Amino acid sequence: MSQVFDSDGHICEPPALWAEYTERAYRDQVLQVRDHSLFLEGRSWNLNPAFACIPGQFSNRDATWDDILPGSWEPAARLRVLDEEGIDAASFFPTLYLLIGDVQDAEVAAAMCRAYNRWLADFCARDPRRLFGVGLVPMQSVPHAVDEAKRLRGLGLRGLITRPERYRGRALYDPAFDALWDVAQSEDLPVCVHGSFGTRMDNFSSGRYGGNLFYRHMLDHPFGQMAALMDVVAGGVLDRFPRLRVGFFESGLGWLPYWLNRLDEHYEIMGEQTPWLTRRPSDIFRAQCFVSMEGDERSGLEQCEKLGVAGSVLWGSDYPHFDAKYPGAATEALETFAAVGGGVSEQVLGSNPQRFYGLD
Repeated sequence: MSQVFDSDGHICEPPALWAEYTERAYRDQVLQVRDHSLFLEGRSWNLNPAFACIPGQFSNRDATWDDILPGSWEPAARLRVLDEEGIDAASFFPTLYLLIGDVQDAEVAAAMCRAYNRWLADFCARDPRRLFGVGLVPMQSVPHAVDEAKRLRGLGLRGLITRPERYRGRALYDPAFDALWDVAQSEDLPVCVHGSFGTRMDNFSSGRYGGNLFYRHMLDHPFGQMAALMDVVAGGVLDRFPRLRVGFFESGLGWLPYWLNRLDEHYEIMGEQTPWLTRRPSDIFRAQCFVSMEGDERSGLEQCEKLGVAGSVLWGSDYPHFDAKYPGAATEALETFAAVGGGVSEQVLGSNPQRFYGLD
């Protein structure tokens, strides 16, 4: 096969991000690890995040941010990991900074995005043929988000990130966000919806399960993405912006065939409730949407192939998070693709990420 592209890898933010890349006025306010705890806007969360950021270390509460793998923050080390894993190229999402939705001050959120995007651009500059970054935008303020989105291409970044939760009560179909989607479409920046179970934003698990991470991790990823997909598809975002591409990351595949079938059924029976839709939801998805899978999701991939959406599937290693398969993520994925057959490997690892990220 021609290439193996990891469409959902992660970095772990190093101290240099908040100590050097962040503007001085905001260095004490942005999200950071200090004294083995997360701090945000000057307040401690009394949470050491390291256990969630090292493969296989979820139960190790003695791990510290000093123990995170070099491949999670140092580009030369990450390139060695790619070589060892048989991965040709990868795109990168944040770890700690996926919690940006918890920032209350829009100016602090904007400063976080500027610093993170500059740092990530430098990280990827080590080998721009293999390392591809996805930028953060501060959704707390649409004008700030638009300003930051306009900078991403100049930094060499290949898309923008939002969370599936609602920022300040706004759904992704809210017309207030149209200015951001317009920039994303015109700049050929795919929108990457990526959640994290550590957030304190209102979501499907908050208010129901307290701090139990088993329950929260079970719910926050798939339920959040199901709602986000409905927002952008049934909410008319993709009809208003027909060249916009949207991806839904780190929630698996099993829910997708059921959800698309359910959306189509509702469109057929209750279509008067969404008069702005001009296409069936599943057709909108095939044309403009993508979803990432884990390497062992054979049954989900087979269902997607039967539904005709295998051309919208990406693969992600999730390295270096606690639940990532490391070493051996790419090997596991290749075994799954071989079992499914039908050229799906070349799609998921090659042509699909090329189309989504707009790669040459």
